[in-house]
Amino acid sequence: MARRFVAVHLRFEPDMLAFSGCYYGGGDKERYELAEIRKRWATLPELIPDEERTRGRCPLTPHEVGLMLRALGFKNETYLYVASGEVYGGEKTLQPLKELFPNFYTKEIVAGDELKPFLPYSSNLAAIDYVVCDESDVFVTNNNGNMAKILAGSRRYMGHKRTIRPNAKRLSALFQARNKMDWDTFSRKVKSCQSGFMGDPEEVRLGRGEFHEYPSSCICKTPFNHSNFIEKYNNHTPSANPSLLDSRYRYIRNSSDLDDKILQKLY
Repeated sequence: MARRFVAVHLRFEPDMLAFSGCYYGGGDKERYELAEIRKRWATLPELIPDEERTRGRCPLTPHEVGLMLRALGFKNETYLYVASGEVYGGEKTLQPLKELFPNFYTKEIVAGDELKPFLPYSSNLAAIDYVVCDESDVFVTNNNGNMAKILAGSRRYMGHKRTIRPNAKRLSALFQARNKMDWDTFSRKVKSCQSGFMGDPEEVRLGRGEFHEYPSSCICKTPFNHSNFIEKYNNHTPSANPSLLDSRYRYIRNSSDLDDKILQKLY
C-alpha cells in the first residue's frame, strides 16, 4: 500500500490508564471505571491526576499523538500503523487520530481473517505489533514502557532507524494551551519541545540511559572484523566458563561494531 509508513505504539488500554492515575476528561464515568480497575493493585498510592500530567507521566491520547506528528511535519497522507490493544473509549477515542491521518491501519485491518488463530493469545498479538513496528520507517510511542524501550534499542542496534518519544512533561502544557495559539505557533513550539526526543543517533550521551533502549553508539560506527573475532573465540583459553563465553558470543556475533580493542576488554 505504501513504500514508507509510520508505526505508533499506542498504550491507551483501560488498565494502562488506571495504573497511570491520570484523568482524560471523561467525567464521573471515567473516574469510576478507572478507579475500579485501579483496585487490582492494592499497593498503588493515591495520585493527583493534574500533578501526574504536569510531571509528564500520563500517556498521550491518540488525538495528542496525531497533533504532535502533524506539528512535526508529517502530512495528512502519511500511512499510519497503530499497534495497540483495546483502546479506552473505542472508536470515539481513535476518531480524531483517524481524521488527522486517514491512511490508518491496525493488525486487524491489515490481516483480516488471517489473524483469527492468534486472537486468543495476547502475547502473540503483541509480537505481531512488535514485528511491524520494527519494520517501520519511523516508530512513535506515547509511553515509556518496556516494549517501546526494547524496540527503540533494537532499531538503534540493527542499523539506526528513527524512534520518536514524546517529551510529555513539556508537551502537556502545550496541549492545554493549544486553542490559545495559531497552528504555526503551535507547530514551532512542538518542534522545540521535541528537540532531543526525535531519535537522533547521538541523542543520549554514552553510558546514560538503559542499555537496552540506548545501546552504545560504537555499535553503529566501528567496523567489525568477523574473522578475527572467530579466531579469538576458537583460540580462547578452555578454562573460561563455556556458558558465559557462549552467551557473550551469541550476544555480539551479529553486530557490526566491535574492533580488536573492545574485544580485548570483553575477553
